[in-house]
Amino acid sequence: MEQRVKQALSLWGMEGASATLAAQRENHVYRVNHGPQSYALRFHRPGYRTEAELLSELDWCHYLAGHDLHVPRPEPDCAANPLPKIGDTYVSLLPWLSGTPIGEGTEITGDANAMTFRVGHEMARLHDLTDRWQRPPTFTRPDWTCEALVGDTPLWGPFWDHPDLSPDEVALLQDARTAARRDMALVSEDTGLIHADILAENLLLDEDHLCLLDFDDSATGYRAFELATFLLRYVERPDFAELSSAIIDGYSIRRRIEQDELSLALLLRALTYVGWIIPRRHEPGGATRSKRMIARATRLAQSYLNRRPL
Repeated sequence: MEQRVKQALSLWGMEGASATLAAQRENHVYRVNHGPQSYALRFHRPGYRTEAELLSELDWCHYLAGHDLHVPRPEPDCAANPLPKIGDTYVSLLPWLSGTPIGEGTEITGDANAMTFRVGHEMARLHDLTDRWQRPPTFTRPDWTCEALVGDTPLWGPFWDHPDLSPDEVALLQDARTAARRDMALVSEDTGLIHADILAENLLLDEDHLCLLDFDDSATGYRAFELATFLLRYVERPDFAELSSAIIDGYSIRRRIEQDELSLALLLRALTYVGWIIPRRHEPGGATRSKRMIARATRLAQSYLNRRPL
């Protein structure tokens, strides 16, 4: 076991617990088994999030967990510190939620329409609860609205600079970017805190509960972007229109959402991934993901421009 893992476990009084690396992306996440309980021990990548942003994420999760949403409630260490620091790395501890992801890849377990309807409804619950929350005055998360999506310096990088884009594809994405900026009023009416990474692997079905994990990308953004994040990987499925209707119907039980909003949000989400993959192209599987993200973004860009020409 790494020395820093042992040091972190001691902060929570869990000397002797077992720890296994479970994920290594933006954060290093270890599954910790301590007696009958399991936890997610997270080492946050230095420089990726500020201390204030990390504390804000934990504050939001604590609030949601206390209001009947099934999210991991942060566990402060023995000194009541929710975010201790080891060297230059912040560390946090969450309960390891039981359950099974609702899907994998482009598959959704069981009745896909029924599950997607349920996901839409859970997103609406998340947004309703969040809008009622009195945030701490120190609360801060990244802004992921117009300029951070399609401005000159997008939060996830200038997607039009992807080295594998052809000149025609660059022109297409730039046209889509212009159209998105023109149409941003479609999505900007409902703006607030979003999870921003509600994918099937971050949704666990535990008996009759739908549990939501991984708030690391949470930001101020468009609520339609939340729905688009879940739907995007299914756009090539033959039943995509039914899935799109299902998530809108589930969300609309509590909150308003229109198809035009979702169409723009899908385009915006697809564009972000083209920027995100640029520095990750040479990671294992990166070239395949990059090709898929470019194909998806260019297809959605052409579709959007055909419906709403410049």
